[in-house]
Amino acid sequence: MSSSDNYKRQIMNDLAGGNKEALPDQPESDYQNFDDFAQRSSRSERHQLFSQSFNPNQIPASQMEPELQKAIAQIKPNERDDVAREFFGHLKKRSLSDRDLEKQLGLSSHNPNRMTADDVSKLAGFVYHNHPDVFHEVLADQPALVKFMSNPLVGAAFGAIAAKWMGGRH
Repeated sequence: MSSSDNYKRQIMNDLAGGNKEALPDQPESDYQNFDDFAQRSSRSERHQLFSQSFNPNQIPASQMEPELQKAIAQIKPNERDDVAREFFGHLKKRSLSDRDLEKQLGLSSHNPNRMTADDVSKLAGFVYHNHPDVFHEVLADQPALVKFMSNPLVGAAFGAIAAKWMGGRH
């Protein structure tokens, strides 16, 4: 394994773990870790990176759904409510009602404040598989969700994102 591969692996580990330490040899203008990226990046920057990295053509729903379940179980309840509310809001614009989705997906509620982590996971998996563009919109607004994903394919996406953050500035 080359030193470049080791460097990328370390960055992915730091990002996936939410490591608060600065990445080595990075100027102050670069993102220090995932939390820093989530706070300081523009919405369009997050949308572009997530849409390139997280789509069913690159990561099949069968691999993404367990990651979504784990991530949704770890985010704060108010963040989970926000994720559900945003998914429903975008889907409503496509004439998919929250009540119909509740029945179709077997959710315990269509009210984001009453949905369980499992409900939000089912909704996220449905959106990822059927409406990836909506998935990217919501991730761009709710990047905390991405922080808790760890699948190797998701890790590879983090590596690609990290490479773009550094963009030859190392």
